[in-house]
Amino acid sequence: MECEIAKQKTSFTIQVVASSPKMSSPASRRGFFMAQLTLRVLAIGFTLSAIATMVTSAQSISIFGIDMQARYTYSSAFRFKVGADAVVCACSFMSLILVSALNHPKSNTGNYFYALLHDMVTMVLAISGCAAATAVGYVGRFGQSQTGWMAICDHMGKFCGKVMLSLLFSYLAFFSLFTLTIMAAYKLKSPAAME
Repeated sequence: MECEIAKQKTSFTIQVVASSPKMSSPASRRGFFMAQLTLRVLAIGFTLSAIATMVTSAQSISIFGIDMQARYTYSSAFRFKVGADAVVCACSFMSLILVSALNHPKSNTGNYFYALLHDMVTMVLAISGCAAATAVGYVGRFGQSQTGWMAICDHMGKFCGKVMLSLLFSYLAFFSLFTLTIMAAYKLKSPAAME
């Protein structure tokens, strides 16, 4: 009787060992780490470019002897976008430290939850700045006849072009952060897949 129980325990143990998840190679772990680093550096670069482009987007013109100026500081949405881009840039830079700490072989993959939260909050901040500036930019480009708001981009082409380029950089930063969020979620879903 005792011999049968011992056999059952042994075979049960063998089955558990046989069904344990297979560890992946160090090369895939390194690839995951390099992808994380690359996307974070891209997010930093895109947000810095968006900030620089928006801050230098001033233009002055004279129409029928009336001087008109366009600056990003005249719009609260554009100021919010610059602030959001600055915070996203700083958070992306700080997350490089977090990712470097998580890359160690003995790090707990459960800590990727914090990377997921960080990336998600940063991503939401990035898209909120983009959305606010896009709404104001749309009105500036096409106007809104129902409320009597005129389009200004036909007169302020340089300003509108720089704002549009800044928005493009911000959306590229958003997509980098979105990809990072998906990667962190994947890492949490299957921690053995990338160890």
